Amino acid sequence: MSERYDVIVVGSGAGGGIVAGELAEAGRSVLLFEAGPYKTAADYMRWEARATHEMWWPIAFAEPPRHDMPPLLMFRGRVVGGTTAINTKVALRPHDFDYDKWHAASGLTGETGEPFGAADLDPFFDRVEQRLGVRERNDWQKCVHTVAPAFDKLGAPLESVMSYTDVNCMRCGSCLQGCPTNAGKNTLNVYIQPALVENGLELKADCAVQRVVIADRGAGPEATGIEYLAPDGELHSAAADVVVVAAGALGTPGLLIRSGIRETAGHTPSSELIGRTLGFHPARLVEGLFDEVQDAHMVYPITAHCMAFASDEAGGYVVEASTIQDPIGFATALSDEHGAPVWGQELVDAMRKYRYFTGLLTMVSDENNGAVWVDEHGNDRYSYAFNEREQKRIDDSLRFATDVLKEAGARRVYHTGVLSTHVQGSCRMGSDPQRSVVDANAQSHDIKRLFIGDSSVVPQTMSVNPSLTIMALASRLASYLQSGDHGYFEAPAPVGAAA
Repeated sequence: MSERYDVIVVGSGAGGGIVAGELAEAGRSVLLFEAGPYKTAADYMRWEARATHEMWWPIAFAEPPRHDMPPLLMFRGRVVGGTTAINTKVALRPHDFDYDKWHAASGLTGETGEPFGAADLDPFFDRVEQRLGVRERNDWQKCVHTVAPAFDKLGAPLESVMSYTDVNCMRCGSCLQGCPTNAGKNTLNVYIQPALVENGLELKADCAVQRVVIADRGAGPEATGIEYLAPDGELHSAAADVVVVAAGALGTPGLLIRSGIRETAGHTPSSELIGRTLGFHPARLVEGLFDEVQDAHMVYPITAHCMAFASDEAGGYVVEASTIQDPIGFATALSDEHGAPVWGQELVDAMRKYRYFTGLLTMVSDENNGAVWVDEHGNDRYSYAFNEREQKRIDDSLRFATDVLKEAGARRVYHTGVLSTHVQGSCRMGSDPQRSVVDANAQSHDIKRLFIGDSSVVPQTMSVNPSLTIMALASRLASYLQSGDHGYFEAPAPVGAAA
C-alpha cells in the first residue's frame, strides 16, 4: 500500500464515509481510517450484547455540574460506517429556524455572503437523498396505532418519517445491531463498499489515529498526515495533501487537542473553542405498559414523529414514536415516575411484561453548553451544564410524552434518564474565527490543509435528527475538496460522477 495520499479521512461515519467515498469515486487517492472493525450485513444479527461489545463505543459519560446530579450517557457507533451502521435511518432536513441559529452562533455565511441557509445545502441534500434512496414510511405497526389517537386528541398529531431504508426492510427491529438485510442504508453499504471494490479506496479498520501531524513548510502550519496505531499495536504514519478529521463530536476535539493545535496556533480564539460548544440533543425514552401486546421491539424503531413543538417558541422538543429498547438496555435503564431505578421484584414483573410496553423518544433542542477536553492523563472527558431553558424543555417533553401514553391507555409509565445519541457542535463551522473552529468550507481557521467532516461542525444543535444533515455537509465538503479551489490539488472529475 502507498503511504502517501491525496486525502486521509479519519472516521467512517455519516461525515467521513461520504467524504472518502465521493472523493475516491472522483479519482482521488484516499485512505480511510476507522477505529472499529469492518463488518457487513453478513455479520449482523439480533444479538444485543454482542453488538454492543463489537459495534459500539463503550458508553461515554458527560459529567454533571454538581455531584448530586447524574451523568449524561452518550452512545455512538464504533464500526466501519460509524453510527450510520447502527442508527434508525431517520432522514430529515433542518428547518429555517435551525439555519438562523447557525448564523447567530458562528456568523456562518454561504457563497453569496448571506447567512448560510437551505439554498446552500439543498443541492447536497438532493444528492445524498437520491443516493440513499430516502422514502416516506407509512407502514405503521400496532404499537404506533396504539398511541397515534392520543397524539391527535392532545392536538399534536404524529407524522410519517422519511427514512433511508429500502423495500427489503422487514421491520425486524434490529437496526441498532446492524441491518441484516442491507435495507438500512449507511455510509458503508452506499459509499465505502462501492469505492473499495471499484475506485481504489483504501481502508484501515481497527486502527486508532493518535494525532494529526502538523508542519510549517514556509507558509504557516499545515496538516501533512497522521500517526496511527495498527491492530498489532505498532505506530505508523501516513502522509497526504489534505487531512479530514471525522471522528465525531466526541472524538474529533480530543484528537485535535492531542495533536497540539492550540499550541501551534498560539492559542487563538478559534483553537481555544475546540471542544467548548458540545451539544447533546438530550433525549429520553418514555415507556408505557399496556394491557395488550405491543411488540414495540419488532418495528423500524423511529416510525413516526410529532413536530408540533420543534421550534423553541413552541416548546423546543420533538417526540418520536414508537420504539422500545432491547431487553438488556430496557432492564438497565428503567426508572419509575420519580426517576428512581426500578429493581428487584418490580423489575422482574416489568420484564415479564416486556412485549406489552411501547415507548416514545423525546428529543430536546439544547444550546451547546457541553464541553470536551483532555485531562492530565491524555483521556477524553466530557461535561454538560443545562441552563433553565434547556431543563424546562427536557421536563416539558417528559410531561407531554407521559400524557400521551396515559391518554392512550397505559397502566403505568416509566422512563429512562437523560441520554444522547446525537452529539453535535464541538468544533463549530463559522465565518467568524472568534466564534468558530473551522471556516465555511470546514477548514481549520488555524491550520491549512486540515478539515473537519463530521457532526462537530454543526454550529448549533438542530431540532431534527442530524445524520442526514451531517451527510449533506460532508458531500458539500467533498465537492469543495474536489473542486481544487483550495489549491492543494487539482480536480480530475466532478464529485458524484460515479454515483
